[in-house]
Amino acid sequence: QVKLVESGGGLVQAGGSLKLSCAASGRTFSNNPMAWFRETPDKEPEFVAAISRSGETDYTDAVKGRFTISRDNAKNTMYLQMNSLKPTDTAIYYCAARSTQDMGVFTRRLNYYYWGRGTQVTVSS
Repeated sequence: QVKLVESGGGLVQAGGSLKLSCAASGRTFSNNPMAWFRETPDKEPEFVAAISRSGETDYTDAVKGRFTISRDNAKNTMYLQMNSLKPTDTAIYYCAARSTQDMGVFTRRLNYYYWGRGTQVTVSS
């Protein structure tokens, strides 16, 4: 069974850092585009960062310069390093993967098929 499992969330003070992990199982995602989205109770999930099969990346303006997306194909795992965290970063963070081995970076929810169940990130002021 294909699964994506996020981990690494927690409580952090503003200015702190967290590193999220997304461990995939059931199949290899080495050549599949992947991404991170985040969600708060009052709005729909929003794009955070994406990475292509070849390592190209894209970020929403709100996190540029602070977050870094990466992947380790040997571990079938994707990461999101989050630095200089702000209270507005508080959300549930989800990882996602496309079901096909496409080229390019994808930033829309409808571009993704597999989703994790999320990990909570809370940033206090």
